[in-house]
Amino acid sequence: MPVAWITDPAALRARFASKPARIGLDTEFIRERTYWPQLALVQIAIGDADGEPDILLIDPLVPGMLEALTPVLADESIVKVMHSPSEDLVAFKHACKVVPKPLFDTQLAAALAGIGGGLGYQKLVEQLTGIALAKGETRSDWLRRPLSPSQLEYAADDVRHLFEMHDQLDRKLRELDRREWLAEDAARTVQNAENEAPERWPHATMRSAQFLDRPAQLRLLRLLRWRDVYARDNDRPRSWILDNELAVTLARTPPIDRAGLQRTLDAIPKSPRRLADALWSALTTPLPDEEDAPDAVQSEQRDKQRLRKLQDAVAARSAELGLPDGVLASRRWLEVLMDQGEWPEALAGWRRRALEPGLAPLLQAS
Repeated sequence: MPVAWITDPAALRARFASKPARIGLDTEFIRERTYWPQLALVQIAIGDADGEPDILLIDPLVPGMLEALTPVLADESIVKVMHSPSEDLVAFKHACKVVPKPLFDTQLAAALAGIGGGLGYQKLVEQLTGIALAKGETRSDWLRRPLSPSQLEYAADDVRHLFEMHDQLDRKLRELDRREWLAEDAARTVQNAENEAPERWPHATMRSAQFLDRPAQLRLLRLLRWRDVYARDNDRPRSWILDNELAVTLARTPPIDRAGLQRTLDAIPKSPRRLADALWSALTTPLPDEEDAPDAVQSEQRDKQRLRKLQDAVAARSAELGLPDGVLASRRWLEVLMDQGEWPEALAGWRRRALEPGLAPLLQAS
């Protein structure tokens, strides 16, 4: 099976002179010191339905390479076969200003086909093809050049079996009449990447926020919203800007003035001292929509018996459909449904159609 190391944008364009119906697609990226994933390598499998695919290992650090790659990613006549690609899509959006679509996610497909939920690539390859892949480069430095032979082989393996898995999974979904389910879920994955934005209520799922009173929760919300915007704008990890523990401390016991905030920051190693003015503004400036913010509900305050009934109903429906646990609805989304009284986007479409008849009576019960 040919593997080509592509360092010339013209060579990449030449490979796509004849448009394929599908490509296998993956990336290697680094996200240790940045907010956005840094695209370090792009792997593409191409080929016809009858033969083994060629594998292109594309160096996105080469000038002009991203511009040559973008039309392929943007071409909606080419199906992109990927495995659990949420972060890869964000990396492409940030680097190429486009999110690849249409998408066939082999992890999602395996879940909807009843094979298993949340299966990793290596495990799914072994389950569907019987081939055991090496895992030796999972923590590799993909930005270094040159890449080692073992890195290149590992990277090639990440797309080597996507077509075979695509064929098997698509056939299974067709037999189960669930191809539209996958299309819905994949479209939502793409939409989430295209509209990638900071979480509106980041405090609501933070465990330590559950023990704050309402005013403190709103102060925490202000700090977390500011942190997200600053981290995105400056391409730095959120924890580098303001860690959760300090955010909760400032929200619980806010300084009485700007000088008090500075004293607090000066007393804490690695605190964002130089951002004291921005922190003070964020802490003391109400948000336009903060009165709409949901409370971070303590687990003991939640109706556990009602939640258990919802979980039991979901488990029964999942068993009827032959779906792995957690695929139809996770505990987290059931809690959102209970706490906010509205169906979250994650449970829209076919999931709501499958669940609503059984859950609606439980949700309406007092």
